[in-house]
Amino acid sequence: MRGVRVGALTDIQIKQWIKSGAEVAKADGGGLTFTLSKAGRAAWVLRYRFGGKAREKTLGQYPDISLAEARKLALEDRARVQQGVDVAAEKQKAKREASTAWTVRQLAEDYLQKSIGRLEESTLKGHRQRLRDYVYPVLGNTPVDEVRPIDLIEIIERASKKSLHVAKLVLGIQKAIFAHGIGRHIIDADPALQLRSNSVIGPRPVARTRVMLSEAELKIILPLLPKMGIQNALMAKILLCTAVRIGELVGARWENVDLEQRIWFIPPTDIKGKKSRARNGEDVRGFYVPLSEPVVSWFQDLKDLAFESAYVLPIRSRKKAIGDAHMEPVTLNAAFSKFWKTYLAEKCQRFTPHDLRSTARSHLGRLGVDLLVAERCLNHSLGGLMDIYDQHDYLEERRAALASLADFVVNC
Repeated sequence: MRGVRVGALTDIQIKQWIKSGAEVAKADGGGLTFTLSKAGRAAWVLRYRFGGKAREKTLGQYPDISLAEARKLALEDRARVQQGVDVAAEKQKAKREASTAWTVRQLAEDYLQKSIGRLEESTLKGHRQRLRDYVYPVLGNTPVDEVRPIDLIEIIERASKKSLHVAKLVLGIQKAIFAHGIGRHIIDADPALQLRSNSVIGPRPVARTRVMLSEAELKIILPLLPKMGIQNALMAKILLCTAVRIGELVGARWENVDLEQRIWFIPPTDIKGKKSRARNGEDVRGFYVPLSEPVVSWFQDLKDLAFESAYVLPIRSRKKAIGDAHMEPVTLNAAFSKFWKTYLAEKCQRFTPHDLRSTARSHLGRLGVDLLVAERCLNHSLGGLMDIYDQHDYLEERRAALASLADFVVNC
């Protein structure tokens, strides 16, 4: 290709050919050819020989690539051909690699799919939400091997504007999906490996002190509960008088609530700290909650509102449900927040549904309930040798304790 003469074409000629619309293939010299298809697609093609065979590479479309730019590209490729590079084959290889490259979204979805059964569904749901809200809008379609640590840091900093807790969770899912990419040999380097929470997010904030509502505050709050809606009011009173976690109540099924025997069974798959172990086949015990007379009547009221659902608290808008489904804890959290802002902001400290659990524990102590019984009312582990040697579940003692608690709440 030495001594190749180029420059046979002009911009005026090219524009005339395009205007006429006729199919053409005109050489500029040195293998560079201008082509115009019947469909009107104008492009630059470099024709050359490699290994004794005719080869060609499309350089790009006109006018995206001008005549001058096409000549420059052709000159560079001719030089590489002389160095023993088949530039057309090289382009095809790059195209194939690009078509099969994993994006951040594909890697994340693969991680989530392979985590089903290993992680709690609530955990997976949280991962999906954080990926959807923070990661995908920025990096979803980016090839994973092009992601830089600074890209991840910028996402975390944006999440920190909502809360430091959210930022930490976003950091966690980023580290998980790229570690997954390393494990699958999809990427050679992990951009999240050296990210540290203290460096990116800052020090851990001071933990929120758990609220314990006083008797005086309860006497203000409880009479106003109906303003939150009958279902929410019933849920609040049941949470306060059983000391269960909000997730255990919203996930409760009627098959586990025996109103005649006044007992509610919470399966291990619904208990914090036991869900994964139970779903992995470990022999983990559930928990029996004795129901006082007021709580039995509140459960009955909920049953009348359940519209024959299998769940104690079916999702409120049946149109949004796919089949039968229970409501989400966030529904009650939002209702409590609005209730406090509207009716209680100047009257008592701010509280959440989970604060009713700590309030119940506080008043069990005030009512003189034995420490071990009070802790078992909350399904707390007794720890150490107690767990090994004391297998008594204090059911009747807990029944008496929760009955006293319910009487106290009703009196408030």
